[in-house]
Amino acid sequence: MGISPERFETLAVHAGRADLTELGVHAPPIDLSSTNPLPDIERGGDSYESMATGGRPLPDGGAVYQRLWNPTVARFETALADLEQAEAAVAFASGMAATTAAILAMTGESGKRHIVAVRPLYGGTDHLLASGLLGVEATFCGPSEVAGALAARPDTALVLLETPANPTLDLVDIAGVVRQAGAVPVMVDNTFATPVLQNPVTLGASLVLHSATKYLGGHGDVIGGVIACDETTAEALRRVRAITGALLHPLAGYLLHRGLATLPTRVRAQQETARELASWLGGHPAVERVFFPDLDSAVLADGRTGSLRHQMRGPGAMISVALRGGYEAAKRLTSSLSLFTHAVSLGGVDSLVQHPAALTHRPVAPEARPSANVVRLSIGLEHVDDLIADLETALAPAADPTVPSVTPAVLPLSAHAAHATEPATAPVS
Repeated sequence: MGISPERFETLAVHAGRADLTELGVHAPPIDLSSTNPLPDIERGGDSYESMATGGRPLPDGGAVYQRLWNPTVARFETALADLEQAEAAVAFASGMAATTAAILAMTGESGKRHIVAVRPLYGGTDHLLASGLLGVEATFCGPSEVAGALAARPDTALVLLETPANPTLDLVDIAGVVRQAGAVPVMVDNTFATPVLQNPVTLGASLVLHSATKYLGGHGDVIGGVIACDETTAEALRRVRAITGALLHPLAGYLLHRGLATLPTRVRAQQETARELASWLGGHPAVERVFFPDLDSAVLADGRTGSLRHQMRGPGAMISVALRGGYEAAKRLTSSLSLFTHAVSLGGVDSLVQHPAALTHRPVAPEARPSANVVRLSIGLEHVDDLIADLETALAPAADPTVPSVTPAVLPLSAHAAHATEPATAPVS
């Protein structure tokens, strides 16, 4: 469905609710049925086969079993597909379940076992690819190196990228990567931008991934993942979901669908606060660098600068900062804030702070791991003056010139964690 930005709010409120009047309800119902009555053997069996092979329930055959289909989850999928301007969407139990299903579906359908991944990426995705756990090989590269990586590996099933990238907010030109990829499908992790600010399908991407846990849910109380795509790809994803049992729980589907109604209001309000905070942090003596997308002189993942206003409608509400005091300063900041909760995840109504190298990106290979002096801030809906006051208090010790500066290149890992990062089956280009 083509929409203009000014209509997005209306669509966010009404998408996925087309059947409510016929049902005689105002709020979407939550169907918790784990199994469903069958009309008879033949019609029930035909409906089962349709869903198990990636299709939808047959009108006269019923939904059969929740692992195959759930109407509450389906409403969320319809709504998200509309917001992403895609034909369909398929929801999963988590963002990583969605990522896994995409890799399995694309490699299984094509028979090819190679993935090209543009760094930087979310640490869990990077680790999954590097581990070789799914029986695939991964080549990691920069956004300008995709064509070369594909030329070297004609057995590539999928190109995967994230923009803005986690945690340094680097921007990747989606259309540029799509041109390099040619016939190879491109999947874009759109978690940070959300469909409020970016629609990768309109730029040529084949799959759009969300950790729905983040901005789509928006309240830190639900876990889920979703992929928007064309209907043929959706069928492949539903086949994987049916076999692996990775369906989103209906209560989670309800909460995520409800979250979409306020998504544009939340994201835009959080973004405005983030703009003010990024500007304030840029002038603080304890801060070495602020990572925040500037759409007029965007920092691209390959080090170049250039406008990406054709791609994004705003910079979003994530900020990362490199501190002058190194790892010790980062450690002090995370433990000294009071309004910012020290926790992983992002995109909720309350502000969070975390240290990527120690947590979300700990399993990533050392050469791709964020610097130990970098902390990531997820900006919530608090008043900007209160957030500034919280940061000012916490940063004060780091601004003291008597504090020694110790900035290791990467955070030292335990022997166990270091072993876990070895990409034995994943060549890194």
